[in-house]
Amino acid sequence: KPKGIEVTVEEADNRTILEKVTASGKIFPETEVKISSDVSGEIVELYVQEGDSVYIGQVLAKIDPDTYESTVERGRASVNSAKANKAASATQIESSKAQIQQIQAQLTNAKTVQDRNVKLLSEGVISQVEFDQSLSALQGLVANMRSAEATLESAKKNVEGASYSVQSAEATLREMRTSLSRTIIKSPTNGIVSSLSVEQGERVVGTIQMAGTEMMRIANLSAMEVQVDVSENDILRVSLNDKVDIEVDAYLDRKFSGYVTEIANSASNIGGAASLNTDQVTNFVVKVRVDSESYKDLLGPNKRYPFRPGMSASVDIRTET
Repeated sequence: KPKGIEVTVEEADNRTILEKVTASGKIFPETEVKISSDVSGEIVELYVQEGDSVYIGQVLAKIDPDTYESTVERGRASVNSAKANKAASATQIESSKAQIQQIQAQLTNAKTVQDRNVKLLSEGVISQVEFDQSLSALQGLVANMRSAEATLESAKKNVEGASYSVQSAEATLREMRTSLSRTIIKSPTNGIVSSLSVEQGERVVGTIQMAGTEMMRIANLSAMEVQVDVSENDILRVSLNDKVDIEVDAYLDRKFSGYVTEIANSASNIGGAASLNTDQVTNFVVKVRVDSESYKDLLGPNKRYPFRPGMSASVDIRTET
């Protein structure tokens, strides 16, 4: 009799089937700020090194301020000159007003004399020559009044123009002072100097003129994420907030937890002639936040931040259960 095949029988039951999407990538800080100088010049002071902790408002570096200080001094001189011109024009207004008052008094007297001379001429008391002289004096005063009034209007316009010149000079001075203040580079956030690209004595290009020189990067290492490439065959299975198991090459003896925070809408290698190649592998970047609770035991005085930007990691994204 042939020997039978041994089988195991189990009772039917509902069980959880776990589906995963596996991918690999690098660890990056969720927030990393690029620091560049707004103004160009030589770095005369560099107060930080790579790996230093910094706080918001801390002075990181200083650009040579000599040129900008000279510019501010010239700006002050321009403002003072514009104010002096305005004051001179204002003085001209007062002078013109006083002249008009004086001519007005003379004109009133001359009109009185002329009105009297009309009667005296008709009575034959004065000669025609005397009458013509008084009339000429009156006409001269009228001409002087018109000239004084024109001078007054011109002085008023000069004051208005001088006021605009003062405003323009003051605005330019404010810009110069702003440029001077920008020679002091301060940290816009709290974090760690994750990379330092310059040295003391090096010249940098300001961002006002062009792209500018990247001086350093400041990262918040207390919030880290893994950026992985997921194949187009798997990307539709991944959803926001999916739970993730994370393995970091630097910590091979343990796993960390996290969840999906961002899924790219476009492929990471799209664009250009290469995108027309159908044989090319198409991937989408998925960002996974590392749960700080899963590595809180690694946080301590000597290991404040266990992860460093650029560390290699692999993830298992739990897509369905």
